[in-house]
Amino acid sequence: MQILNHSQIETKIKRLAIEILENNLEEKELVLAGINNSGYIFAGLLKNALEQTRKKKITLTKIKLNPAQPLAYPIETEKEVSFYQDKTIIVIDDVANTGRTIFYACKPFLEVIPKKIEIAVLVDRSYKSFPVKVDYKGMSLATTFQEHIKANVSDIQNMSVEIL
Repeated sequence: MQILNHSQIETKIKRLAIEILENNLEEKELVLAGINNSGYIFAGLLKNALEQTRKKKITLTKIKLNPAQPLAYPIETEKEVSFYQDKTIIVIDDVANTGRTIFYACKPFLEVIPKKIEIAVLVDRSYKSFPVKVDYKGMSLATTFQEHIKANVSDIQNMSVEIL
């Protein structure tokens, strides 16, 4: 069952961009750190919306981790860890389920002292098993543990979010 279509996702992205800017007016630079493929694509869409709304330096980077086994492989970012020192970082994913992936995605940033770390997602499910607070969400959903949320953001013309 589709819960968000292309047009609705575009509207949510624009609204999220405005919220992010409003809460970071004083920042000279924002670092958008997308988790794996879908989170990185969603971060790129947010970057485009942020740049259209206001001229601010925005750095896009990718966090690579294995969501099923987050400690089995290194958690890496495209930039050296020292780059994140004293920066405002927004960790971005398409869907926040239990919070585990987002929790472990923040690990590289704990090697330095960033100015702040915030979380942005397209869809936030209402239950969390890990201490993760989503700062910016396109939509909140109360779902059962058996339901699966699929966000398709890679096909820009046919973006959608579905409950499976």
